[in-house]
Amino acid sequence: MSAPPDAAAQQRAERAAAALFRRDRASQALGMSVAAVGPGRAEVHMRVREDMLNGHGACHGGFVFALADSAFAFACNSYNESTLAAAAQIDFLRAVPAGTELIAAAHELWRGGRSGLYEIEVRTAGGERVALFRGRSHRVAGSLTDEG
Repeated sequence: MSAPPDAAAQQRAERAAAALFRRDRASQALGMSVAAVGPGRAEVHMRVREDMLNGHGACHGGFVFALADSAFAFACNSYNESTLAAAAQIDFLRAVPAGTELIAAAHELWRGGRSGLYEIEVRTAGGERVALFRGRSHRVAGSLTDEG
């Protein structure tokens, strides 16, 4: 088990997440909220709306992917270093009806140089596993806030 982050690293992660969310029109439009963030980790929530349903009456997989991808973004940008997705894959495990509160929990598996590897688990608020997502990140020039 890893040690808890120091206060400065935690504050940096929170400020970076706030700055990223302010500019993240897609996550806002989908009704997502960042429930928790820390160095290399994030938890993002989203309620499945009627307009997110596919032709089978379940949440369209693209919205589940978007939720996981947003949690991935907040986790890999938590060091206040501009970081983008380089690759991602998802496994869908169950259908999700309208009204379900989804929670995507992202955590860092590895980070080195300009790359990182993250795992995101999407669950219902009741704890049922919905999807497993793995993303590879790539750091680019810049930061989200003025602090280093």
